[in-house]
Amino acid sequence: MDLRKLKTLIDLVSESNISELEIAEADGKVRIVKATAPMPMPAAAAGHPPGIYTAAGAAPTATQANAPAEPPAPTGHVVKSPMVGTFYRSASPGADAFVEVGSAVKLGEPICIIEAMKIMNEIEADSAGTIREILCENGEAVEFGQPLFVIE
Repeated sequence: MDLRKLKTLIDLVSESNISELEIAEADGKVRIVKATAPMPMPAAAAGHPPGIYTAAGAAPTATQANAPAEPPAPTGHVVKSPMVGTFYRSASPGADAFVEVGSAVKLGEPICIIEAMKIMNEIEADSAGTIREILCENGEAVEFGQPLFVIE
């Protein structure tokens, strides 16, 4: 199935009230399932310091009541993933990363690779500037539209 057609189907499912779509064609079958609300993660698994979250059903502490609901959004230009796949900071294992925090990048310069369906896709900087933050770990699975880098 053509990737453009697949992306169109994904967009249609995400914008509609249906939760699941399955299409069979001569060259294969595709099943798209809309994600439900994420399950809350234990504090240790989510990477939060212990003591901020309490067990389910417990009254929130003063720290929880004053804590922001979500981490603040990064400031600067955010480079987002154009596809679902696996994020890699370098062209091959053991090679130097394309960019590091503090690296100056030019428009169109490769900054990472996303592997999707065994195809390595170079992701280029869509803005010139300095890498201020790298938001993904090497080898991490990324979603479409997920922030990857912050460029100032």
